Formats: sequence, C-alpha cells, structure tokens
Amino acid sequence: MPRESSGLLGDIDKKQVGNMQQLISEQTLHQLKHLAGPMALLITLMIYTALGGLIFRQLELPSEILRLGRIRAEIIAERNHLVNQILDDRNTINLLDVIELELCSYENTLQKAAQGGFIINPAFDSPKNSNNENIIERSSVITERWSILQAIFFASTVLTTIGYGNVVPSTHWGRVFCIFYAFVGIPLTLTAIAAWGKLFAEIVTNLGDRIRTKFPPFTTHLIPKNITGRRSLGALAAVALLFIYLSCGAAMFMLWEDDWDFFDGFYFWFVTMTTIGFGDLVPKKPKYMLLCSLYILVGLALTGTIIELIRMQYNQSWQRLQALRGPLIEALKKMGEQAGGDMSALQLDLKKVLAVVSLPKLGKPNGKDMKNVEWKEAVQAVLKEIEESAIHNQHKKIVRIVIYESSV
Repeated sequence: MPRESSGLLGDIDKKQVGNMQQLISEQTLHQLKHLAGPMALLITLMIYTALGGLIFRQLELPSEILRLGRIRAEIIAERNHLVNQILDDRNTINLLDVIELELCSYENTLQKAAQGGFIINPAFDSPKNSNNENIIERSSVITERWSILQAIFFASTVLTTIGYGNVVPSTHWGRVFCIFYAFVGIPLTLTAIAAWGKLFAEIVTNLGDRIRTKFPPFTTHLIPKNITGRRSLGALAAVALLFIYLSCGAAMFMLWEDDWDFFDGFYFWFVTMTTIGFGDLVPKKPKYMLLCSLYILVGLALTGTIIELIRMQYNQSWQRLQALRGPLIEALKKMGEQAGGDMSALQLDLKKVLAVVSLPKLGKPNGKDMKNVEWKEAVQAVLKEIEESAIHNQHKKIVRIVIYESSV
C-alpha cells in the first residue's frame, strides 16, 4: 500500500512537472513570436541600410575621387607658385610683401581643401625618393567621406530623417537614387521604430508590474495612490530613462572621440534622437559608424515611445480642461451673481453640471475604470475646494470673482 501511494505521488509529480514545462514552453514560444515581428523589421531595415550605403558609395565615389584630385592639383599649383615667387630675383626688393601675399593665398587654398575633406596621406617609398619628391605629390587621395562605413552611416541618417549635412550626394544619379531610397525607406524605418517602441512600452509595463508585485511595501510609499500622480510619475520615469540612455551614449563617445567631452556627446545624442540633426557635431571615427547607427535606431524607438507618453499626458489634460471650461465659467458667473447668499443651491447646481460633464467619461465600458476613478477624483477635488471656499466666505457680503479665459 505505501508503495502504491508513493507511485501515485510520483505520477502526480511527473504530471505537474510536465504541465509546468509545457506552460513554460508555450510562454517562451509566445514571447518569441511576439519578438519575431520587430526583429524581422530590424533585420530588414539593416539590410536595406547596408545596400543603400553600398549603392550610394558606388554612385558617389568616382566623383569624390575626381574632386579630391582637383583639390590636390590646386594645392600643388599654389605651392609651386609660392616657391617660385620666393626664388624670383625680381622680388628681392619687396620680398617680405610678396611672401606675405603669396602665403596668405596658399593658406586660403589649404583651408578650402580642409573644409572639402582633403586629407594628406604621405606614402613614403624609401628615403631616397623622399628627398626629391613633394609630399603632396606622393600622397594618395583618402576618400574617407564615402568609405563603406561612412556611406552606410549616411544611409541611416537619410532613413531616420536626421540629415547632418556633412555628407551629401553631389552627382545627378546619386540625388535621384536618394529621393527614391528615402521614399521607400522612411516608411519602413518608421514602422520598425513604432514596433520596437511598442515592445519597449510593454517591457517597461511588465517590469513595473513585477516590481510592484515583488516589493509591495517599497512601491506603496513611492507610487502615488491617485491615477494622475501615477501617470505623472510614469512620464517622469520615462524621461529619466531617456536621459540615462543619452548619458550612456555620451560616455561611449568620450572614449571614441578624442576631442569630445561628456556634454558634447550628450548634446550630439539629444540632437540626434530628436531628429534635429544640426550637423555641428558629427562622429569622425569610421570604425564605430555601424554601432552608432544601431544605437541611433534603438534610441529613436525609445525616444518616440517617451515622447508619445508625454504627448498623451498633455492631450488628456487638455481634453479635461476643455470639457470643464464652459460649465465652470457658467458656475463661477452664477457664484458671482449669488454673492452673499445661500451657497448650497449653487453647490448643488455645480454638482449637476460636473455630473453631466463627466457622464460620457463614466459611461465608457470595457477597461476604462482608471479614467473613471481619475474623473471622480477631479470632481471631488473641485467640490471640496468650493465647499471650503463657501465656509470661509459665508460671513462676507461682497464677493469679487475675476474670470480670465485664455486661448491656450
């Protein structure tokens, strides 16, 4: 008999373990399916960005090489002219003036070359050749502006509509391709950002629920009881999360860029994540461009989610103000007319007005309990304030009410 009971218990334990494993596998499968959509969009967007960068490079690189070649030829010509003017015997009388004039012209040429992205790359073959040859003549043209990584980074700035402006297509076919590439890619990018933003919102919501479940005493003192306070706290937490993300990016650029401090990195990421894209600060290290592009895509999804949360908070507050504006103005005017009289009738009328205004809010079915509670709290707060004001002013015979109506 004991053996039979122990066997039954063993079978029950095996069934429970099997059910738990099946439940865990189903939950994992559901989570993977839920993640498959955003991952597929992200992979598609990465492939589209890489292909676009390669095509941009193919279209723009030959023109870029010719442009840099012309700049190098101009520098060589200006340098030779400077040397010839110095060595010319006819200029011995006013040699200092000639040197100053020609040197100024040569410096202007170098400045234009630097602004155009020309970089001197000396290619020393041997000490013998280096004694007789010009460094600029022996230098190879560095096409850093349209390198593979820089071209892919440029494609990502097109798709995200950031557009720093430091690298732009200059050829006719490059600009035509940019139009069609952006026309197809921008909706794809917005779709991917929206999908990842929704995923981030769900993750943050689930994380908050788990924290409230596991640490109820700790969260009870921190989280406000009213709905408005909770939403305000949520918006504040979202903004704090965004600042943490921007700070992490700024810390990375402190390590990558030699002449950037923390504020420069933070400023760059803020301008980038809000798609302002001034272009005054742009990363210069090409080997970090791919990681930077991925960080931008993830950050845009996070920023879009946070901005949407704040926008919803503004919109809900504005709708409540619009709904209360007309009835409250009429009630306040009535209060002014009944100054010094019995305030109980006015309070009763105001309760009726607020009840009518809140009726559509209270009547919405299916999962609107939080809004109902929030509306009731607002109504009770207004009524409580009016009752306190009535008690305070019950001995006063004159009441002056100033109504200021703003268009905002």
